[in-house]
Amino acid sequence: MEMIVRNPHDGIYTATSDYVHAMEVRQPDRLVFVSGTMGLDEAGAAGVDLDSLQLIWSNLRRILAEAQMTADNIVRLTSYLRDASFAEANQNARVAALGARRVPTTAIIVETLREDWLVEIEIIAAA
Repeated sequence: MEMIVRNPHDGIYTATSDYVHAMEVRQPDRLVFVSGTMGLDEAGAAGVDLDSLQLIWSNLRRILAEAQMTADNIVRLTSYLRDASFAEANQNARVAALGARRVPTTAIIVETLREDWLVEIEIIAAA
């Protein structure tokens, strides 16, 4: 499988250092579509603050491991934020989880189903 970042330089706004316009994925054997994942512990209790982002990423890594994948296999990510003020913390957690890898990303401000669900992240992974 080959992953190619597609960031045109003419006729479109410039992508930032942590953003990519598109990811071309050539010849994947498998795709995994992960439901929106919250910062819930094993008992289903939500984190009380944005430290729950670490739990979200832990949950995502565990789900990916079930498919014999890692965060390196993520090719698309959508974050649902309960409040716009969570954007920077969400971005920092994503950059920490993905390292230098950039993937197409969207963050959306939403009213989550429960007030204690601060951030929800869904991903697509390919191998």
